[in-house]
Amino acid sequence: MATTKEEKRQRMRALHGQENVLLLPNPWDLGSLRYFELQGAKALASTSAGFAWTIAKQDNEIRLEESLAHLYQLASHTELPINADFESGFAATERQLNGAIERLEQTGVAAFSIEDRLDDALYEASIAVRRVEQAKQAALRYGGDDFMLVARCEGFLMGNASLEQVIERLQNYVMAGADVVYAPGLREQEHILRVVEAVAPIPLNVLLWSNGLSVSELQELGVKRVSTGSSLAAAARQAYEHASRVLFEQGRLP
Repeated sequence: MATTKEEKRQRMRALHGQENVLLLPNPWDLGSLRYFELQGAKALASTSAGFAWTIAKQDNEIRLEESLAHLYQLASHTELPINADFESGFAATERQLNGAIERLEQTGVAAFSIEDRLDDALYEASIAVRRVEQAKQAALRYGGDDFMLVARCEGFLMGNASLEQVIERLQNYVMAGADVVYAPGLREQEHILRVVEAVAPIPLNVLLWSNGLSVSELQELGVKRVSTGSSLAAAARQAYEHASRVLFEQGRLP
């Protein structure tokens, strides 16, 4: 019997309460999804950048309809719960955000993230908090208590926020109802520990970096959830591009 979306959401929430860190690899298509299943993943998270590359676009260029179709494809082909990278909600107004989350819920994903990014900057702080509140209300309305909301602060990736500013935003997102908080770009052990303590007991998601802290090291710092973002998709893309260059320049395969 297929696992229902309600069961997937219950399982996702339970995984956030386990003692060990939750590792979320990020598939970008059905092939990578299947491979992560075979490797023993307990849950998965989509990557908007990785998916965008598969349709000849860059991150933040995909449209709502494309994102929804992709997420439905992933969720309908696995028994594992999936966290959706839903960018900034593909919405500028409260009504648009509510409608987008209503349609997102129908894809069957177990959780979703909302960014505080507005084009090449961040939403003004009070607006960003209000958007988290709106997203949480919509999640409860359409998906129930177990439809988890991840609130993301993009300050580090945008290069325009200090650690103190990011912590303040994440704390405000917790108060606005976020089930998980996430600040891609956290790298330093001391900084990660400060954020973990600042948002506790709400779980912090940390993005893995090449040559950075390992999953076990992050767990020792109190991190509850770790994801890979677009890194694995980028590795596959780089290998393909290298092989293609060798083929066209040298007439052989590497």
